[in-house]
Amino acid sequence: MPGIENMCKKRALVLINKTSGTGKAGNETLDIATKLALAGYEPVVYPILPESNLTSEEIIPKYDGTLDLILCSGGDGTLNHVMNEIMKLEKKPILSYVPSGSTNDFAKGLGIPSLKAKAIEVATLGEPYTYDVGKMNDRYFNYVAAFGAFSKVSYATDQELKNVLGYAAYVLSAIAELPQNIGYSCHMKIEADDLVEEGDFLFGAVSNSASVAGMTLLADEDIKQDDGLMELLLIKAPKNLAEFNAVISALATKEPDNPYIIYKQVKKAKFISDTDTEWTLDGEFGGAHRVTDIEVINKAITILVGKK
Repeated sequence: MPGIENMCKKRALVLINKTSGTGKAGNETLDIATKLALAGYEPVVYPILPESNLTSEEIIPKYDGTLDLILCSGGDGTLNHVMNEIMKLEKKPILSYVPSGSTNDFAKGLGIPSLKAKAIEVATLGEPYTYDVGKMNDRYFNYVAAFGAFSKVSYATDQELKNVLGYAAYVLSAIAELPQNIGYSCHMKIEADDLVEEGDFLFGAVSNSASVAGMTLLADEDIKQDDGLMELLLIKAPKNLAEFNAVISALATKEPDNPYIIYKQVKKAKFISDTDTEWTLDGEFGGAHRVTDIEVINKAITILVGKK
């Protein structure tokens, strides 16, 4: 057996958020540390405990320039914080991800397995893949920036409810908010590449994933996470029940040629609203803004994935 001085030539920072998603992150900590050590890494393990100032924002900068890999075990929100800190580093380590959230949209888009044993294998021995990230004003996102109806559901849903029910918690929260969301309307002017659109909108998103909060949006199977483009989806606010039903029908059948839906690939987008509009980034609260600039940062982060 080789000595430890020969085995651990690289360093991996392991960040585990046990409270994310269904509350099961952390159960495989020893397995993760073991597989990283056998793959030649020195694992440095931290729990994410915001109440004790153990956060990605506090931990990652202290290891700047000393890491080869950062492994995140948690939900999409936890990964968003980790990725934002990696974007600030001069020397960016490889990112790896063991998803344990309620929906794990980003992992699904990259083909990272939902089964923990397989996800850990990919996170320690996978192949590097460099993907695009979005930048909204001064923050980054992995797969979606959204405003409007139901965009709050992912971060407003009670964590204990998510721990018990998983994705079903989102469905229950969405049903509870249905009355006020049907009547949601936000007046905006949107400038995106060669598109200029102004009107009242029910929902808007710039995404790099085929699904958000576990629900498939109007996106096709040709979405690529490394092409320098993201998908802009705008849904105009219906004025009556008949128009609302038409919107629902178009989304259900994925009809892009619909008078209530705008869908196209873009590199940049500017959103100008009459009032402060709340946004969600990767399922977390992204602030309230009147002017929102979004751009795609092509091939910004390298993550370990399964064989493509």
